[in-house]
Amino acid sequence: MRAAPTILHLDMDAFYASVEQASKPSLRGKAVIVGGLGPRGVVATASYEARRFGVHSAMPMGQARRLCPNGAYLIPRFTLYRQVSDIVMAMLRELSPLVEPLSLDEAFVDLEAGGVAFDSDSARATGERLRADIRAATGLSGSVGLAGSKMLAKVASEEAKPAGLLLIEPGTERELLAPMSVRTLPGVGPATGEHLRRAGITTVGELAEAGEDELVRMVGRAHGAGLYRMALGLDDRPVVAERDAKSVSVEDTFDVDLHDRVRIRGEVQRLADRCVRRLRGSGHSGRTIVLKVRRYDFSTLTRSETLRGPTDDPAVVREAAARLLEAVDTTGGVRLLGVGVTGLADYTQEDLFAQSSAAEAEAEAAEHEDDGAGGAGGAAEPEATVGGAGPSEGPERSAEPQEAPERRWTAGSDVRHVLYGPGWVQGSGVGRVTVRFEQPGSEPGRVRTFRVDDPDLAPSDPLPLVGDLS
Repeated sequence: MRAAPTILHLDMDAFYASVEQASKPSLRGKAVIVGGLGPRGVVATASYEARRFGVHSAMPMGQARRLCPNGAYLIPRFTLYRQVSDIVMAMLRELSPLVEPLSLDEAFVDLEAGGVAFDSDSARATGERLRADIRAATGLSGSVGLAGSKMLAKVASEEAKPAGLLLIEPGTERELLAPMSVRTLPGVGPATGEHLRRAGITTVGELAEAGEDELVRMVGRAHGAGLYRMALGLDDRPVVAERDAKSVSVEDTFDVDLHDRVRIRGEVQRLADRCVRRLRGSGHSGRTIVLKVRRYDFSTLTRSETLRGPTDDPAVVREAAARLLEAVDTTGGVRLLGVGVTGLADYTQEDLFAQSSAAEAEAEAAEHEDDGAGGAGGAAEPEATVGGAGPSEGPERSAEPQEAPERRWTAGSDVRHVLYGPGWVQGSGVGRVTVRFEQPGSEPGRVRTFRVDDPDLAPSDPLPLVGDLS
């Protein structure tokens, strides 16, 4: 514990939803829910307007739609979220060399290590300046907590939401914590909270009064001792500047269970490619390939294979994932697939066998092209597809000319029209797509409807929230 509140915790307010509201002027002040839009999707973030209806993160999307039927339901746009996060994290690193990111929208900062704060007044001034700078650079609000420890700084930022700042003066910790729910403390989830409730302990103050011995008896030595220290406001953990990534992974939950083995293999290959893109984006390679399969009955299987050396070669990861899939029984149906890479390193080791296999695959693909096989089973997903349709199902068809697959436009995705400029998809169906043409900083825009195959309409990269919007 420090004698001055020089540990800062920043938490951006309803980050994904706030980015969407800033990007889409017609949604400002309205209920916005970001997450998976399928029947098995879950809420990633809900705006404060949506939270008034009881919608919250990790809630099934179907339940959210029942609670808030008139909300705007959008897919996540992680490319834009990462761009905004990079701006915010760069501002934090200007304050101190000790910045500990927890996620895209949350981080601890050691202000004392950066020489920008040594007491309450300087810490508060730094926090207020940071909030103003973030607003100017991104148009978004963040909540700031300041305290003498990481735990208390995080508690303070949560109490300051939305768009506020709370500084906990050293010596006032126990008084502040006492009336709060035990769920406020890190590590106290629903199960532990219910266990404590049954023992008559619902607040942090009651937790402290119970004493360490009683808590150890109730929840075990390691957890009980830690709970008691937190109830007293004690936390000596330092701000750690760099956290080494342990793994990189991607996964998809499907609206309908997959039964077709060819489709499942195709999805695994697609996930492997996405995983490698993320792996390369983080500047890593890895040795161990992991396949995750959640079956129709919710049983989850993981299989892994360790390579001779680290790699970021997509052919190597695809081949390993395919081998792992062969060992998994999927006959009952698959609801989720995931591919990951662990054992990360910052260098790669050439794999001649993989290169050879990749060359053979390319040669085989070239042979198919020479044969003129244009069946649905071999058709590539069109570049303009939004939302990832995945490989086609069904048997190989004859080499007759096939109609181009219908382009899919997912709610919330960015588009650009030759005549009307940038906009975003409000919805689509029965061969039509509805687009609202507006951009960050503009007035709410007009809505127009087009055929899904309109040649003048194309997917687009997101525009920055602040700055040059051309």
